[in-house]
Amino acid sequence: MSILIPTSKNESDRTIDSNFNRLPSLPSWFDDILGKGFTNEYLSNFNTGLTLPAVNVIETNNEFILEMAVPGLKKSDFEINVDNNILSISSEIKSENNETRENYTRREFGYSSFKRTFDIPETVETENVSAKYDDGILKITLPKRDEAKKKPIKTIQIG
Repeated sequence: MSILIPTSKNESDRTIDSNFNRLPSLPSWFDDILGKGFTNEYLSNFNTGLTLPAVNVIETNNEFILEMAVPGLKKSDFEINVDNNILSISSEIKSENNETRENYTRREFGYSSFKRTFDIPETVETENVSAKYDDGILKITLPKRDEAKKKPIKTIQIG
C-alpha cells in the first residue's frame, strides 16, 4: 500500500512533518489489524468463491483453441453456450454430507461455481464449436470460417 507523505517547502514546518510521518495512516492501521490477521487466520477454511479457472487461448491457422484448467469435475458439471457471438462456460456443484450417530448429527454443505464469458470473433463458425474434457482440462475448439483462414503466401511474377 502506498502512503502519502506530506512535505513542506518551509524549513520551520519540518518538525511538524517529521512527527506526522511517524504516525501510521488510518487505512494502513486497519490493513494491519484486519487485513492480515482476520483474513488469513479466520477465513482460510472458507471457500470465498472468488477464484476463476485459468484459461489459455491458442490461435492456429484454422481455429481458436480455448483450454481451461478445471480439475475434479465431470463432463456433466459444465454448461457451454454460444449466443450472439458470446461463448459462456459455467459450472455449479452442490454437495451435502450427512452423518448421524447416537449422540450427534453432522451436516456439511458445499457449493462451488464459476462462469466465464468470451467474445467470439465473427470469423468463427459458431455452428461447429466443439468441447472435450480430459484429465482436468476443458478444451473448446472454435473453427475459423474459410475466408478467415490464413492463406499461403502467393508469389507474383512480374511479366
